[in-house]
Amino acid sequence: MLAAWHVDEDVGREENACARLGGYVMPRHFGILVPSTNTTCEIEFCRLPANLQVHTGRLGKGGNTPFSPSLDADVAYQSKLLGDARVEVIALAQTSASLFADDYDDVTVKRMTEASGVPSLTSAQAIGRALRALGTLRIAMATPYSQDVIARAKHYYETKYGITVVATESLGATNSYAIGKMDAGVAQAAFSRIDRSDIDALIVPGGNFPTMDWITVWERQFGKPVITTNQATLWAVLLAMRIDKPLSGIGRLLAQMPEG
Repeated sequence: MLAAWHVDEDVGREENACARLGGYVMPRHFGILVPSTNTTCEIEFCRLPANLQVHTGRLGKGGNTPFSPSLDADVAYQSKLLGDARVEVIALAQTSASLFADDYDDVTVKRMTEASGVPSLTSAQAIGRALRALGTLRIAMATPYSQDVIARAKHYYETKYGITVVATESLGATNSYAIGKMDAGVAQAAFSRIDRSDIDALIVPGGNFPTMDWITVWERQFGKPVITTNQATLWAVLLAMRIDKPLSGIGRLLAQMPEG
C-alpha cells in the first residue's frame, strides 16, 4: 500500500508557513539523521507536499547491538552539513539511541544544534511529546526492539514523560535489515493481542519499520491514536518550523496538529 499524503490547505497560506516569490511557493527544508542501515525514512518522508523538502544524513553505528546509538562524531559532522544546506530544523530518527543513557537527548540535541546552528530534536522526544499533546498517557507498545530495549523504552517514557506503559510486545527483529523488511501486519497482530479498553494510544517505535501507510487503518480498527517514530518526528519537525496545517492520511496526530 503506497499512499500520497497531502495538506488539507496549502502549506504556506499563512505568512509563517512558507515564503513566496511571485506566484511560486518556495520550499521549506528540514533535515533527518538516520543510521546507515536505515532504508525506510527517506521513502516515508519524501512523499510530502513538494514545498516540504527533507534532506538526510547517514550515521555509522557506535555500539555492538542493532539498537545502539550512532557515532557521536558522525552526528556532529552530518548535522554541520545539514546546517550548510540551511535546513530549518534537524531530527535524529533513531528512537532506540535515546534509551541507552538518561542524558542522551540533552547531550545529542546540544551537539546537533551547535554543529548545525539550527534547532534539533530526537525521535524519542517527539514520541513522548506527541503522546502528551494528545493527552494519551496509558499506552501499549509493539516494536521490533528486543526485550532489553523495550525495558529501556518503558523506563524512558515513564520517567521523562509520565507515560504508563501498560503492555508491550517485541516483534522479534534481530537486526536493522530485518526491521526494514518487516511486514506491518505483525504490528497489527500484536496490537490485537495486547490492546485493551484502558489503553489510550498504541505506539510503534522504530524508524526503519515501514508503518506510515498503516496508521489510519490501525486507528480505525482499534479506535484510538497510533503513534510511530517517523510520524511523530514529522509532527515535531513541522511544529518547530511553525507549520500547523493538518496533514491528512497519517493518523490523528498530523490531522489535528496539537501543540506540544
